[in-house]
Amino acid sequence: MSLSSCFGCKYICLPALFLLILISSCTSTKNIVYFKDLKDTSKVYSQIIENTYELKLQPDDIIQILVNSVNPQATAVFNLGNTTPVFGGASQPASQGGTDDNIYHSSMSDPTGGNKGYLVTKDGDIDFPVLGRLKVTGLTTKQLKEQLKTKLDKYLSEPIVNVRLLNYRITVLGEVARPASYSIPGEHITIVEALGMAGDLTIYGRRENVLLVREENGQRKFIRLNLNSSNLFQSPYYYLKQNDALYIEPKNSKLNSSESGIYRKASVIISILSLLVIITYRIILK
Repeated sequence: MSLSSCFGCKYICLPALFLLILISSCTSTKNIVYFKDLKDTSKVYSQIIENTYELKLQPDDIIQILVNSVNPQATAVFNLGNTTPVFGGASQPASQGGTDDNIYHSSMSDPTGGNKGYLVTKDGDIDFPVLGRLKVTGLTTKQLKEQLKTKLDKYLSEPIVNVRLLNYRITVLGEVARPASYSIPGEHITIVEALGMAGDLTIYGRRENVLLVREENGQRKFIRLNLNSSNLFQSPYYYLKQNDALYIEPKNSKLNSSESGIYRKASVIISILSLLVIITYRIILK
């Protein structure tokens, strides 16, 4: 086909080209919509919450345990196990005491914000003043609180115990606006909240194939999740545990563009220049 005949049918080619671009645009839009299988947004759609989550303590966790009672002098001994972090990579026991197992090494990037805490050993224990070694793994902070309160009843009058996990953090990597590790102040966080903290996925992120990496019970698990489906809300992995990592893979389009982007740009530039030369040449010949 000659160049003149192609220009002659421009009124047919251009609408067809526009339609092709529109179709491809709609197709790509479907891939970036979250929970697209939900019903019309103008109606109320309810779902029974079945996968409630309670954080359970694991080895290497750092927990803060504060004891209070009506007798501050008698209470003081039960707070000796907390240790004082020293910034700059060094550490030392609290001035009033503490054991090696409880020493918390800290640095300027300390995720606990410099709080005192007990380090849970690989065996799942902590050394608590007076009470000795306690098994804490598998317990929620509420269960540990009640257990300690029961044990302290014979030493203190009306003991009050507060338990808090200090090193609850998750990591979000890949195609998000702000990939990083995030410290969680509460005791639970969902995948949706974690992605919100990371600034949401970029346009290049694969929403249908998010990778969750989780370590528990001496095993490392790799779980694939689909953000396009509302089934995510009923997934046992909807709530993230401490030290979970989310990885958002890039789409093939970005991979291809990153691998051959320079060559593609050069090809496009050469094609445009060639077309301009042909058009200029035909105009001169007229």
